[in-house]
Amino acid sequence: MKSITLTSLALLAIFGARAQALDLETCLKMADTANLSIRNARLDRSANDEQSRAYKAARLPKIEAVADYRYNAIIPGQLVPAAFFGGQPGTYAKVQFGVPFNLSNTVQLNQVIYNPQVNYGLKVLEINAKVLEVQEIVQQQEIREQVANTYFSLQAVTKQLGFIQGNIIAMDKLIANMQAMKKNDLVIQTEVDKLMINRLNLVNGQQTLEATKMQLEDVMKILIGYPMEKNLELAPDNVVEQTVLVDETVNRPELELIDAQIEMNKEERKGTNMAYLPSLAFYAAYNYTYNMKPDEDVRVGIESSFIGLRLDWTLFDGMEKWNKQKVNAINYEKMQNQRELAEQQLDMVTLNAKRQIDIKKTSLDLAKEKLMLAQRVYDQTVLQFNEGTIASNDLILADNSLQEAQTNMVAAYVQLRQAEIAYLKSIGNIK
Repeated sequence: MKSITLTSLALLAIFGARAQALDLETCLKMADTANLSIRNARLDRSANDEQSRAYKAARLPKIEAVADYRYNAIIPGQLVPAAFFGGQPGTYAKVQFGVPFNLSNTVQLNQVIYNPQVNYGLKVLEINAKVLEVQEIVQQQEIREQVANTYFSLQAVTKQLGFIQGNIIAMDKLIANMQAMKKNDLVIQTEVDKLMINRLNLVNGQQTLEATKMQLEDVMKILIGYPMEKNLELAPDNVVEQTVLVDETVNRPELELIDAQIEMNKEERKGTNMAYLPSLAFYAAYNYTYNMKPDEDVRVGIESSFIGLRLDWTLFDGMEKWNKQKVNAINYEKMQNQRELAEQQLDMVTLNAKRQIDIKKTSLDLAKEKLMLAQRVYDQTVLQFNEGTIASNDLILADNSLQEAQTNMVAAYVQLRQAEIAYLKSIGNIK
């Protein structure tokens, strides 16, 4: 609860009472702070730290207190040689020991002097801390990739909506001119209807894009921990020029994770070897037993105390540890192969992502050129249509071509940004 409150205060401090336009860098920082998956990864690290403290506590002395109150309904007995009491040799007598009421209190101190398994457990937790740290980085990169792709998809939808809104305005002007011509009987109603149908298609596309934008905004809010009830506004993005390739330093957390697992495997081998060693502990105890037999007015307290050393040593375990070492060696070889394969795959992904960036850059340049040409053709077609030299079918065809060029340009933009993000993800450097 305290963590959630601090996160909320931090968000309020950043954005204030009113909505503020968010750029990509701000969205990534918010995800690092508020995304629930990343926060859970940090909690895993905190849990490991607490577990390490618990293991260290095993080295400290332990004090235990035991109180036992007992009523002997039947006092236990034992057979002893009758000769012990002056009886006939070779015969036995039943003797009862104890009293009906017995109150026993014991305080015992235990202190581990040497236990190789405790040291092994601490080392394993230390390595596991590295594993969890790398896992957090991997999780962070995955969330950042999702945030960046969602961000650029939102930018693309917003740009596409801008195109459609402009197209609707232009179409409304053409329809108004066509209706004026219809009043003067210069064109038939069918020509007006054709443009109206095209306008309805534009409105339908606008509504579809607005619904897509709302869905993407909801996804982004979840990813960055933004309040669902607030409006999300993104800063305007330079559709063509703003690249995200600002730092191409290679960091491979996936390989670091495998390296940490290999280190864990080596430590497990050491831990198995340590299991051959004995453990030594010191203990001391004080006991006070109060015995009562009320019918004979017997009330006697008896003290006892002792100290000792306890040595535990497994001399033969049925080859259990030897077989564990064989399994450990097989796992070590598998992880070495896994690391080599992962390195090859990551290199391949990086190389392919680099190629995709070049391909998408070319596609974007072509899409820009096609859009320019489509806009030029459309403008010329509108002039010819207003002059009455071409029919509405030619105008609608030019308008559709312009819409297609706009869509292709926006799609090429998104694909280029996604290729850049995929490349940065492959080198572990989305930031």
